[in-house]
Amino acid sequence: METTPAQTVKVEIYNQTYNIRSRDGDTEHIKQLAAFVDSRMSEIAAGTLTVDSLKLAILAALQIADELHRMKDRRDKLDQEIGERSGQCVELLDNLLKNK
Repeated sequence: METTPAQTVKVEIYNQTYNIRSRDGDTEHIKQLAAFVDSRMSEIAAGTLTVDSLKLAILAALQIADELHRMKDRRDKLDQEIGERSGQCVELLDNLLKNK
């Protein structure tokens, strides 16, 4: 099995430079994630009085975690709804085939 060698990508998040290792070689994805975090921290900084980058990072992490959990809850509800509708379709098909 061939593995992709780890690559290091330099990103900037809230005026700090970080060198991040990518195990799968997808440096573009890491750059996109870093840009997302940077953007979120800048949004929060614009709406608060704090300039402490650690506090901003924690607030951004909490906001991103909240979004993630809301999306997971929504996905779970959609999965349940799809399961219920699939079951209804199976019942309808079974009834149609029995009545033929």
